[in-house]
Amino acid sequence: MVVGSQKIFVAVAGNIGTGKTTLTQMLADHFGWQAHFESVSDNPYLTDFYEDMKRWSFPLQIYFMTHRVKSHQDITDGLSSAIQDRTIYEDANIFARNLFEQNLMEERDYKNYLEVYRVITSTLQPPDLMIYLRKSLPKLKEQIKKRGRDYEQDMPVDYLQNLNRYYDEWIHHYSLGKKVVIESDTLDFVANPQDFDAICKKVVESLDQQDLFIR
Repeated sequence: MVVGSQKIFVAVAGNIGTGKTTLTQMLADHFGWQAHFESVSDNPYLTDFYEDMKRWSFPLQIYFMTHRVKSHQDITDGLSSAIQDRTIYEDANIFARNLFEQNLMEERDYKNYLEVYRVITSTLQPPDLMIYLRKSLPKLKEQIKKRGRDYEQDMPVDYLQNLNRYYDEWIHHYSLGKKVVIESDTLDFVANPQDFDAICKKVVESLDQQDLFIR
């Protein structure tokens, strides 16, 4: 439970199928934070993207950037503690990079995207804590199949594998604020309260604002 007037900004990062959206909601409910989620169900490009990645990669990334910047600014401009499901930093360092290096985004589009990204992020206040929810490729595939989104079922394995690799590289070099890596292959934080409690403990211990928690 959070007390006092100082707010906290936490972000949850992770590959497709890690359970980050579920964890974001659970942490928001537990700590009383506002939850900000990425646009999936109302995303006008996502289904087209998975059918033709090269055609739709650039507009999709621009859409995600616009949505995430707005969420980021709403959090930093707001008065309440908040948690964000995926960040603008992942858009550029993982997803856009992967699309470009797999020849699914043209070089001129990629360079243009990165320039816009650098200008925007230079004005943003980073999260107080970045949580990286990590999961191995077999577990990711299992979870993606389980949740049954039609447009994800034929996702190329190398696309998913490269995302995992880029995530590992990115979080290793991430230096904008505090970070914590949660290995989630053996965790079931939905069904097992002890797993969720362990995550909550890691989150609290990783934050500078220790005085805001009743323990």
